[in-house]
Amino acid sequence: MNAGTNDVVVTGLGATTPLGGDVASTWSAMLAGQSGISRITEEWAADFPVRIAGRLKVEPTEVLDRVQARRMDRCEQIALVAAREAWADAGHPDVDPERLAVVIGTGTGGALTLLGQDDVLESSGVRRVSPHTVPMLMANGPAAWVSIDLGARAGAHTPVSACASGAEAIAMGMDLIRLGRADVVVAGGTEACVHPLPLAGFAQAKAHSRRNDDPQRASRPFDVDRDGFVIGEGSTVVVLERAEFAAARAARAHATLAGAGVTSDAYHITAAHADGQIRAIRQALTAARLSPLDIEHVHAHATSTPQGDLVEAESITEAIGTHPAVTATKSMTGHLFGAAGAIGALAAILAVRDGVIPATQNLDALDPRVKLDIVAGEPRRGGLKAALTNSFGFGGHNASLVFTPAP
Repeated sequence: MNAGTNDVVVTGLGATTPLGGDVASTWSAMLAGQSGISRITEEWAADFPVRIAGRLKVEPTEVLDRVQARRMDRCEQIALVAAREAWADAGHPDVDPERLAVVIGTGTGGALTLLGQDDVLESSGVRRVSPHTVPMLMANGPAAWVSIDLGARAGAHTPVSACASGAEAIAMGMDLIRLGRADVVVAGGTEACVHPLPLAGFAQAKAHSRRNDDPQRASRPFDVDRDGFVIGEGSTVVVLERAEFAAARAARAHATLAGAGVTSDAYHITAAHADGQIRAIRQALTAARLSPLDIEHVHAHATSTPQGDLVEAESITEAIGTHPAVTATKSMTGHLFGAAGAIGALAAILAVRDGVIPATQNLDALDPRVKLDIVAGEPRRGGLKAALTNSFGFGGHNASLVFTPAP
């Protein structure tokens, strides 16, 4: 491995998603065009306006110690599952704990604990509330648990930037390495908030698809008949290393994290704006020292909302052009909110590593206003010089990451 002093490589991958309980099964299902979206079977959903979600393929309690799992919120559990897989995939790097950092982003944190324990308080009183409530609901809980598990002492950080959180976490991990504050960073995103209250809020905002009778075809990015996203849960974590550090231990690298761009719109609390997205993409390209023509693949944020997909299509066209092969894997996983940017990074990394781009599902009729080359039908194969992944969130948060082949 020939590495520059400022290069950052990805040496470990971990995931638990609606498509699979690990990276291999998630990637295999993604390439096969499988859907992880299904009907919500709990009784509360029987008469709900939204009755579909992307639920985890493998329950974290099947993987974690039972006693430990009971003291953790679901978003913390799955972050730990993904982090352990990523750490093992990286070969358990022998790194000074004070040179090892953790950055795990989330959108809602321990929402299930917060809402569940409030129900307990209201129905049964204060004495029935769990003493573990606060460490289970706090947004920094996933990062804290991962840092404890790995003994990371260079910082445990938690970007909370709605649906850009996971991508911002990876960008921050790169910054920590380039600033000389860490040699290795475990970074990613986690989310678990399939619950009546978030679903009711999204339903009332008309942001969530109501194709309750056809869950696997409900998420349809860029399709003319899209009607909103589908909520999903999951976690993806990557291990980032200073390239020289990875080379010194003869580590295998999946890809290079070449650049990142993070901006804000300062425009509207929920509506996206192309200007902020364009600036994030251009920042990422500048940081990676690449031109728009170098980007051969874009993993789009593309949540399947009527306006959001159009704004992103405009941003990609303006900042990069219409030449890249574009895909939108939320058509299979649903929208993992705080973990969305991390699973998008995973898909881009594997596309660069393996030379194959997953196909967007449910694209029956491309919206004529979208002028992009959307990969649909079958995966597209061929070597890639560079791939970019986008993540955008409520509040005007924008994050773009660029990956290139490993050195």
